[in-house]
Amino acid sequence: MRISPSVRAALVPDDNPMHPEFTCIYLVGAEGRQSLTIDSGEAIDRYRWFLKGYLAAVEREEVAIAAITHHHSDHSGNLKWAKEALGAEVAIPANGRPLLKGRIPAKVTPLRDGDVIDLDGGVRVRVLATPGHSVDSLCYYIEEEGVLFTGDTLLGSSTTTVWDLASYRRTLQRLLELPNLRVICPGHGRIVRDPRERLQMYIDHRNMRERQILQVLEGGGALSSWDIMLQLYPDIDPRLRRAADNNVRAHLKQLAEEGRIREYPGIPRRPPSPRAIARAEEHARQRDLLIQKARKLETQKRREELRRQENPPAAEWKEPPRYELIGTAADAAR
Repeated sequence: MRISPSVRAALVPDDNPMHPEFTCIYLVGAEGRQSLTIDSGEAIDRYRWFLKGYLAAVEREEVAIAAITHHHSDHSGNLKWAKEALGAEVAIPANGRPLLKGRIPAKVTPLRDGDVIDLDGGVRVRVLATPGHSVDSLCYYIEEEGVLFTGDTLLGSSTTTVWDLASYRRTLQRLLELPNLRVICPGHGRIVRDPRERLQMYIDHRNMRERQILQVLEGGGALSSWDIMLQLYPDIDPRLRRAADNNVRAHLKQLAEEGRIREYPGIPRRPPSPRAIARAEEHARQRDLLIQKARKLETQKRREELRRQENPPAAEWKEPPRYELIGTAADAAR
């Protein structure tokens, strides 16, 4: 899919509930020249097929630089492979090396806020440090074409998870103020054609969630993040509860740092006493004995049922039918 004169996208179908619709890989650069890829997907064949087979068969290009938006494995899983199989230079967030252990080659190019990647054909890609979703999140911006690559900082089909909310809110405001912004290329989901409206929606969503959390706490009593999450997301897919709880935690952390709520430390549970352990073990033993007894009774019941089917009681027996050859001498005598 062509996004702009210098940008093409591969939207790879994805059934992960955290990645609705697509996981996206982007190819940046003038056609027929060595190019930059932004994110490389998970370390599985369908992403490698794009990075190698598609580029060779369709684009007829080589990857000069393989860059990522952040360290999460669904964005960085193929970096070492890109170096070995494609001969690409690997570029990572400067503060992301410790988080990418085992997934990167020995030599990498660190990227920092304000760096510019100059590609053949006069394409200039500016690096933006955009923490919030993760500590090492980067966005990439081609100002001349108005194309912003956001990774998981902004998604195409849903809101995202947040590591540090205060940083994330500053990031959203910075992106909202970018000049000439025309389109957002997210790490997952559809291409965003109304970038400023979507960024403002994200800002408004965080403000709304903060108000909801405060309303829950106004009910009185100290609540855990999980308690609050269950009230705010009563119908959420159970597979997404942990991510929702992390979002609530991010809000609570910021509210506590601002002095707007009081945080109480969790009360550690005392280890069970030897007597309690012994009771639990005896309870488990008795339960196992009951299960074994129930299984034996069930087996005995099935065997008795089979015997009844194979050997019905005497009261159920009827005189069996008798058979005689037709046309016997006795018939002739009649």
